[in-house]
Amino acid sequence: MIHSLLAMLLSALSLQDSTATQQAPMSPCGGGGIESYIPIVLMVGIIYFLMIRPQQKQQKELRRMRESLKKDDRVVTTGGIHGVISAIKGDIVTLRVADGVKVDFDRSAIVGLDRHTEGE
Repeated sequence: MIHSLLAMLLSALSLQDSTATQQAPMSPCGGGGIESYIPIVLMVGIIYFLMIRPQQKQQKELRRMRESLKKDDRVVTTGGIHGVISAIKGDIVTLRVADGVKVDFDRSAIVGLDRHTEGE
């Protein structure tokens, strides 16, 4: 009786060993894990530092320049008009573009200070 129980036990163990060897081994490249997200995180970081951050910095400088505008500053508008600020009333900037010619612009139309001198 013990002999038959041992035989059944041994046959059961040998069956388990044979089924374990028939299973497919796990692939070492199995998907998932944090390693698959690293390239995506790196690409987002590169895009942020090469594109988004410099653009935000440029917008901040432009906003600061527009807030610091004062009378007699030489400026350039988005349309390429060069003029001298003769008055500022809220968001409206009055530019003198020629003798006796004054034009009103929105403050957001000013894109930069004119670096050219009067003699050029």
